[in-house]
Amino acid sequence: MFGTLLVDALVVGILGLLVGSFLNVVIHRLPQMMERQWAAEYAQYAQESGLPVQTGGPANAVNAADAAPFNLWTPRSRCPSCGHGVRWFENIPVLSWLFLRGRCSACQAPIGLRYPLVELATGALFLACALRWGWTPVTALWCAFCATLVTLTAIDWDTTLLPDDITLPLLWGGLLAAVAGLTGVSPADAIIGATGGYLSLWAVYWAFRLATGKEGMGYGDFKLFAALGAWFGWQALVPIILLASVIGAIVGIALKLASNLREGKYVPFGPFLAGGGLAALLWGPQRIMQAVLSVLGLA
Repeated sequence: MFGTLLVDALVVGILGLLVGSFLNVVIHRLPQMMERQWAAEYAQYAQESGLPVQTGGPANAVNAADAAPFNLWTPRSRCPSCGHGVRWFENIPVLSWLFLRGRCSACQAPIGLRYPLVELATGALFLACALRWGWTPVTALWCAFCATLVTLTAIDWDTTLLPDDITLPLLWGGLLAAVAGLTGVSPADAIIGATGGYLSLWAVYWAFRLATGKEGMGYGDFKLFAALGAWFGWQALVPIILLASVIGAIVGIALKLASNLREGKYVPFGPFLAGGGLAALLWGPQRIMQAVLSVLGLA
């Protein structure tokens, strides 16, 4: 029995590596697709309003979009330095990066460590889900949840964006999964969790803005926290936000001491919320609460 479970988990883990390879494409291209869409919308608005159309920046994205299709499937993956098309044997998760020693086979430009890390993280999370729930629809559900959070983490860290195209399906997926009885959270707890998650950060946002005149976070954070409330119920909101805040503060202080804070002196909060959600999945909200209180010296 255990042997069968282990084999199934390994298969799911390998599938996770493949999914992680696709997530790298999403992480890289989705923000560019959003920028192109915004640029096209602005160009249309400018044309209708008689405003001048920009000749640089977003306008270039519009011209590029008109010239060739650009989405998650087209064009083929290429080296950004030399344009070398990635061949199938150069796109095997983790192994290709190791074989190529982290460099393009054509121009020897470095290939970021991010790529194998995303693949390994996704594979490990899929493996953990399969070891817990076996070869079941519940495993597939939580694997999709994990893949979504990995994607949001990387996109938000790179761009400070949490796309609605990802956060809103995650929110609705959590609510529907609760209705179907797949998450162990009652529909009422999921709805209260989603509402409480959104409104709590919305209130913090406005309190900070009224007090300082600045925006401390984006609306994407509200939607992500609402989604986590839908998946885990309102009872998990406090442990998740505490863990995200503590880890975020530690990382922010470390980056500041190392003088690695980006322009504007901010750290995106979405990756830490996503990390709190993954921790809630792997260890449970109660253990998170105990760990955070222990770190803070309150336990």
